[in-house]
Amino acid sequence: MKIVMLGAPGAGKGTQAKMIAERYGIPHVSTGDIFRANIKNGTDLGREAKAYMDKGELVPDELTVRILLDRVAQDDCKNGYVLDGFPRTIPQAETLKKELDRLGESIDFAIDVDVPDENIVKRMGGRRACVTCGATYHIEHVPPKKEGICDVCGGELILRDDDKPETVQNRLNVYHTQTQPLIDFYTAEGVLKTVDGTQDMKDVFNAIVSILG
Repeated sequence: MKIVMLGAPGAGKGTQAKMIAERYGIPHVSTGDIFRANIKNGTDLGREAKAYMDKGELVPDELTVRILLDRVAQDDCKNGYVLDGFPRTIPQAETLKKELDRLGESIDFAIDVDVPDENIVKRMGGRRACVTCGATYHIEHVPPKKEGICDVCGGELILRDDDKPETVQNRLNVYHTQTQPLIDFYTAEGVLKTVDGTQDMKDVFNAIVSILG
């Protein structure tokens, strides 16, 4: 089962992707995680990706596609995977389709987690990330046991540059311009399913499970 998660930054598609991966025993493949690992390890790719991410811009297609295709070629992806954060643009979707066609494979479901912009700006402003281990929290929905301190490693929790309101609005503008057309793309492919992302997290997941079966 090969699944693409769609939705604006902060719509909660990453959380849902993790829950799907756990439920169905397939890898959760997040380009954000791959980029952050590279940034943390100080690789050339990481430095290049960080320059774009800090400004709320998308990492260029050629960088993203190269990493992604290498990842889904690994053994643990043989029975499927959940793609989170990829594809973000029509060229990426077309490249993915071409590569999967070549392997005699295809995307089975594109799940769109639909949330209005104003909800997202408020939601992301409450996110906090650990500077040491990368664990994430939300001051309302998933607060740490001790304010400003990571439950996992005791590191400091910060509001990341890419979660600040002005950056979020920029990311949403980029999303609507470049990523929203993917909804039309996957509708034409006959695999698009939409869920209401403003519901409680468990309700969103239940809606997704009823689609996936």
